[in-house]
Amino acid sequence: MPSLRSLLRLLAVVAALFAAPAAAFAQSPDDAFARLNADSFSDTARAIDILVQSAHPNAAMIIEALADGRLLAGGGVVAVKTREGGFLDAKTGQALPAEPAGVKAVRLNNNVRRVIQGALGGLGLINPDPAKRVAAAEAVFRARDVSVLPVLEAAIAKESNDRARRALREAQAAILIVKTDAPPFDRIAAVDVLRERGDQDALATLRALPGDATPGLKEAQARAMSEIEGKLALWRAGQNLWYGLSLGSVLLLAAIGLAINFGVMGVINMAHGEMVMLGAYTTFVVQELIRAHAPYLFDWSLAIAIPAAFIVAGAVGIAIERGVIRFLYGRPLETLLATWGISLILQQAVRTAFGPTNREVGAPAFMSGAFELGGLAITWNRLWIIVFAGLVFAALLAILKLTPMGLQMRAVTQNRRMASAMGIRTGRIDALTFGLGSGVAGLAGVALSQIDNVSPNLGQSYIIDSFMVVVFGGVGNLWGTLISAMSLGVANKLLEPYAGAVLGKIALLVFIILFIQKRPRGLFALKGRAVEA
Repeated sequence: MPSLRSLLRLLAVVAALFAAPAAAFAQSPDDAFARLNADSFSDTARAIDILVQSAHPNAAMIIEALADGRLLAGGGVVAVKTREGGFLDAKTGQALPAEPAGVKAVRLNNNVRRVIQGALGGLGLINPDPAKRVAAAEAVFRARDVSVLPVLEAAIAKESNDRARRALREAQAAILIVKTDAPPFDRIAAVDVLRERGDQDALATLRALPGDATPGLKEAQARAMSEIEGKLALWRAGQNLWYGLSLGSVLLLAAIGLAINFGVMGVINMAHGEMVMLGAYTTFVVQELIRAHAPYLFDWSLAIAIPAAFIVAGAVGIAIERGVIRFLYGRPLETLLATWGISLILQQAVRTAFGPTNREVGAPAFMSGAFELGGLAITWNRLWIIVFAGLVFAALLAILKLTPMGLQMRAVTQNRRMASAMGIRTGRIDALTFGLGSGVAGLAGVALSQIDNVSPNLGQSYIIDSFMVVVFGGVGNLWGTLISAMSLGVANKLLEPYAGAVLGKIALLVFIILFIQKRPRGLFALKGRAVEA
């Protein structure tokens, strides 16, 4: 019997001696290339792991080619097709004279793509650029590939950059959450790391916790998810508030010119939206001229379009006032019908000149992209529109308060007959006021060209909202227009998640109707010609 036990021990030792080289061979790069030739999804995924763990010098090139569909295998050969159309030996990286015979692209499925994403992230963890290490850690966080964990832990041990170290620990936590054989203490610590991250990705990762987790781990998961959901709800409210301010700035730009015309002149200008449209098309024409003759000035295209749009829309406004509206003062119904007809004429003229389809207006480099502020996503074009709306509002206040024209406009608004008796040429003030309001509408068109479709119907999307803003804020009062635009913009965006876009706007319209029944002159009443009549 002792001899039998000795024999069994000897056999175990021999088996171990044979198994060790076999295991070593299984992890060798040659085994990875053999698996790539097997045309099996599981073998391909395993080959990726082997290339990463063996630190093959061409691992990054091979995996990137595999992700792009440029990795070819067949007949024992693995080749990489370069983006320029050449071919490289995947093992050595040396150039091949032609495409090897019998090779075809290595197939992918969703699991292999996930492994590729994690592997590329793992390879990027040792990049000397901290920003690229952070990006690689984010890729690992999303992939949650357990095979990358040793590389990740080694990267954490030698990481000196605080931001990169935090990203690496978050990626490690995401993997430990799904690693069922990890120590419970480590997994609970991983839950705490994800709770501190506190974004939507962290919440989704916590939800991926396997069902066989320990009671303590499940309790930690529930607490973390509750805290993250509360934090995200606050950030969503802040995001809606930002969207509301953004919408309010757009409404302010579209309505502020109408507030001037309606307040001073009592004219219901249904062609106001077409002044906005003319400003947008002026921006398009300016950009087309710059593209054709001075492409290096493209980033300055909006700066050039702003005065051009003001002049074009203002000139058209003055022509409308002098040619039509001045003969219809005191007849609001006829004025409404006439300006509505003018709006149709302008729309058809633009369709004839530019066609009925949308026109592309590009964004300068400084208005492209977005950035994150805490949990808020802020787009540069919306931010600049808010700044632009504030500058236009300040400029109009300065014109009305600090210039002779502004003084005369205010005099005509408060008492037209007395202003005329004092020698103010009220007809000239009417034309200049209408031109100023139309020019400001043209400026609104420049801004709207960055966030909306430039088409002949652009103005029709904002004319009703503009009248709502002006009536709610108080006819002719710029501060009332500002408060009204921002209030309606914020209220609209806060209502949308609960009532939807259409019902939210209907609710605001009903509110304004009821409010006007109580306060016919709006939030801030201003005496004007319409009131005197």
